[in-house]
Amino acid sequence: MSTSSKRKTCRRYNDPAHAHALTFSCFKRQPFLSSARTRQWMLDAISTSCAKHQVELWAYVIMPEHVHLLLHPTQASYSISRILSSLKQPVAKRAIHYVHTHATSFLRRMTDEQPNGKCSIRFWQRGGGYDRNLWSPRHIWATIDYIHMNPVRRGLCATDTDWTWSTAKAYHGLQYLGPRVDVGCLPDDPRRINAV
Repeated sequence: MSTSSKRKTCRRYNDPAHAHALTFSCFKRQPFLSSARTRQWMLDAISTSCAKHQVELWAYVIMPEHVHLLLHPTQASYSISRILSSLKQPVAKRAIHYVHTHATSFLRRMTDEQPNGKCSIRFWQRGGGYDRNLWSPRHIWATIDYIHMNPVRRGLCATDTDWTWSTAKAYHGLQYLGPRVDVGCLPDDPRRINAV
């Protein structure tokens, strides 16, 4: 088998006390997360997954075609692969059921035709997405800023707090209606310590 035909795998490291910066995308990077309905399904999955796996939610942003999350497992033993499955599967099931029931013409956009002739309906892109372990406070806070600024960089809003579908408002003391954010569990922001 040639190197180019091998399937790319994502190594995951379930190291105690590490945070995880996760990114996963919709099938063919289509904007399946553009509606308030699908975004709410994603928020529901985040809440359920964090409670089920005893994970602290440090930051997220839901973009039209992908999601960024910063999570901190609180248990010494955990599986980031299981956490990812519990985040993605409920959203995919709800979306596929909704499309089958209310918008069957949309199914063609979700159909994954593989070279062997098999077809499947997908909400998420194949593969595990992106996972990076973080333990340095500097990298953790830089990742939070990166996550919150995603919609601004894309021109979807003027400031990070204008985007409803992220944790930015929770960090600025504004009214935030999403899943619980464990801001009090974060390491100290080195930028503020150095500024004093």
